Amino acid sequence: MAEEKKGMIYTVFTYMIWGILPIYWKQVGHVGSDEILTARIFWAFWLTLAFIFFVKGGKLLLADIKTLWQSKKMFFMLMAASYLITINWFLYIFAVTNDRIVETSLGYYVNPLVSVLLGVFFLKEKLTPAIKAAFGLAALGVIIMAVSYGTFPWLAFGMAFSFAFYGLIKKTVKLNALRGLALETLFVLPVAIGYYVYLFYTGQATFLHGSGSTDLLLIMSGAATALPLVLFATGAQLIPLYMIGFLQYIAPSLMLIIGVLIYGESFGLIELIAFSLIWCALILFTASKVIQIRGARKDKLKAAA
Repeated sequence: MAEEKKGMIYTVFTYMIWGILPIYWKQVGHVGSDEILTARIFWAFWLTLAFIFFVKGGKLLLADIKTLWQSKKMFFMLMAASYLITINWFLYIFAVTNDRIVETSLGYYVNPLVSVLLGVFFLKEKLTPAIKAAFGLAALGVIIMAVSYGTFPWLAFGMAFSFAFYGLIKKTVKLNALRGLALETLFVLPVAIGYYVYLFYTGQATFLHGSGSTDLLLIMSGAATALPLVLFATGAQLIPLYMIGFLQYIAPSLMLIIGVLIYGESFGLIELIAFSLIWCALILFTASKVIQIRGARKDKLKAAA
């Protein structure tokens, strides 16, 4: 129980960090989304690499690289994952710095349902009636928002689908979270360095050409990326899967509150109706998953007895 409590603390803290990160990105909102992304990749790699060597994980990292090199399938799958998470980061940063935090929260609310949808198509997983009903409610909520806005919430769904595909690949490529982040950022590091060179050459770079506080925030974007991932990897090992299912909604809920209450983004009756339908869908989805997991656990105990 003590270990589970510790896992709860780590996981809740992780989702709280992810939930309040829009405030962090807003502080560098005067920097282009492309440069923020470049900084995030560049500094996440070097800070993660430094930490890996600090905890004496260098040999394990080299072993992972050797394994990747020997398995071309694993190599290309991780490369695909690295570009998917890069797309996700860019859409997220772009949304936050362009006053669309509410749409960001929508993307992360919808993400679990999109992940299930991918599981049906690619892993041939079966949908229960409850999950089918959850999809119907969520779809209705999205349609209401699309009709109200006069446009499809492409940022939200871009984030949801890129992260869901990323998660699908990560199910098959099992790596330590910290070393996995180092390798994922390594795949896109040459592009990031090349783009930084371009920005400096053309005089468009903000880094080292603005205030010291901006430079520090861009550097620390690497820590803002790596720290919650390490906490999550630690916490997720200590608590049941259904509990993660509940806790994952902390982040988009905080994003929604921050977007509306701190940055004054629009959230009228239409948004309330649409989000209420999505929340009902998520309650139904999560309850269904909890019942399914508990049922499987009981069956396992009966079989063991």
